[in-house]
Amino acid sequence: MWHMILVDLRRHAARTVLTALGIAIGVATIVALLALSSGIDRSAAGLVNLGGAELGMFQAGVGELTASSLPETLVPRVRRQPGVADATPIAVATGALPRRPSFLVFGVEPDGFVYRSLVFIGGRGATGPREAVLGDAAASELGLDVGDDLRLADGTFRVVGIYHAGVPFEDQGAALPLGVVERIRGRPGDATTIAVKVERGARAGDVGERLGRAFPGTISISQPGQVARVDTNSLLIRKAATLFVALALIIGGIAVMNTMLMAVFGRASEFALLLAVGWPRRLLAQLVLGEGLLLSLAGALVGVVLGIAGGELLVRAFDASALVQPQFELWGIARALLVAAAMGTLGSLYPAWWVTRLTPARALG
Repeated sequence: MWHMILVDLRRHAARTVLTALGIAIGVATIVALLALSSGIDRSAAGLVNLGGAELGMFQAGVGELTASSLPETLVPRVRRQPGVADATPIAVATGALPRRPSFLVFGVEPDGFVYRSLVFIGGRGATGPREAVLGDAAASELGLDVGDDLRLADGTFRVVGIYHAGVPFEDQGAALPLGVVERIRGRPGDATTIAVKVERGARAGDVGERLGRAFPGTISISQPGQVARVDTNSLLIRKAATLFVALALIIGGIAVMNTMLMAVFGRASEFALLLAVGWPRRLLAQLVLGEGLLLSLAGALVGVVLGIAGGELLVRAFDASALVQPQFELWGIARALLVAAAMGTLGSLYPAWWVTRLTPARALG
């Protein structure tokens, strides 16, 4: 049977390639969207867990985490809340480095636990207002070392240290004094987030709920899955991925059905002959279904490769590698393959049914 399927697909090579290419584009989009959604969640988790924080406080109702704005005056009050071991403000700015809009600049307090968690692999911590420390990934990408100048939109800063935090989100940026980054953001006195360490034995989720009640207008996040409650960009990408899965299933199913109908109509006499020599109708239906399924999976394999390449190229094209890195998870790829299998199966159902209703006498007459 599989030999007959392969022969027919090769016999109509142009039709096979065009249908498989259409399926591949749909699968590639699904793979890329799912990878970007996972990447945004991971980047958000990096922002939430900066410096080993168990949870992060953000302004409620903002479109994305980096647009959050919380007054520094909240920090002492947060520290006094039950279950909170320590809290420190962090300001995050993007677009501070000319021609690199995704470059991240973190404003931190030199005596806060986030700054103390940095492991310096070169130089020292910043002590002056025009000093900066670079993540090792950022230093490598920019070609800078201790003693060099980091030219930002707000001016020039002397690089006095290179650090490693172990979090890609953090290692691809620079740390400056808190007040400097607040000025870069145009919001003096306002931090992006308040990083919170919880007391030993306390549950981060419980502490987060308590903080939300104590400070209306804020939301505390302890798990990456909670990011959609604040970051609408992540939520929109998830919904777009779900919508596109549905559209790909419909459009891909129609494309496969059209291809398979052309195939069975063109081979009506061949199918009739097989019926005349004793082939069961059930076997003919399996032949059609197998051809549609193989066609879809072939397109899906190409689509997975295109999706992986496309996700990486999309991030580079928008210079957003510091903000998000596509995360190609096995389950995301498996979902795309399942959608492709569903396209092939659904698109082949009617052609398979049509074959089972074929009458040898009429087809050969």
